[in-house]
Amino acid sequence: MLGPSPARRAVVLLSGGLDSAVCLGVALREGFAAWTVSFDYGQRHRAELDAARAVASAAGVPASRRRIVDLRGVFSGSALTGHAEVPLDRDPAEMASGVPVTYVPARNLVFLSLAAAIAEPLGARDVFIGVNALDYSGYPDCRPEFIAAFAEAARLGLRDGVTVHAPLVRLDKAGIVRLGLEVGAPLHLTLSCYRGTVPACGRCDACLLRRKGFAEAGHPDPIPYAPEG
Repeated sequence: MLGPSPARRAVVLLSGGLDSAVCLGVALREGFAAWTVSFDYGQRHRAELDAARAVASAAGVPASRRRIVDLRGVFSGSALTGHAEVPLDRDPAEMASGVPVTYVPARNLVFLSLAAAIAEPLGARDVFIGVNALDYSGYPDCRPEFIAAFAEAARLGLRDGVTVHAPLVRLDKAGIVRLGLEVGAPLHLTLSCYRGTVPACGRCDACLLRRKGFAEAGHPDPIPYAPEG
């Protein structure tokens, strides 16, 4: 039994981080029955997969609708999948100066393609992804232009087609935090740290952007950070 009507099924990409947890919350608020998909692509912060399980469970997604896809060995050329150092303590100007070493080539292109492949047999016509083009680390596959181009490719390449939802794409991190609080996303269960540490390092780009977002939203970040110094 697949459960709800196909018209109200959606596949949600869920990394276990802040943005994807909020994106799941938006999909649920809009009345979709969510099937979550997470990816083990050999990332050094694989603890996020545990976070993804916890977030999906807390959001009420049944275990039968959660999937982790093994892509280990597919991606390379990134500090997130290799041994290069993750940049620390960068200021916003540095983050905006170019594509960082944490960029994973074609990651969202592959993720969205697989989400669409999973969606069509379910009869799901909607895919949600939590990309963000404002407070982010310069990844080209987080831009609205990329999402629009993929949506067109999916229209041409699938029998039924899918609608790609990127509800966070034009929000800054503070806006994402506020939206997460509004939809009741379990933010305390998320893991954003590129280094995958618990407590979070507080110094990588992902941690710095997250902390900035909570500070600007005027809400305490519910996850622990390593002591400074």
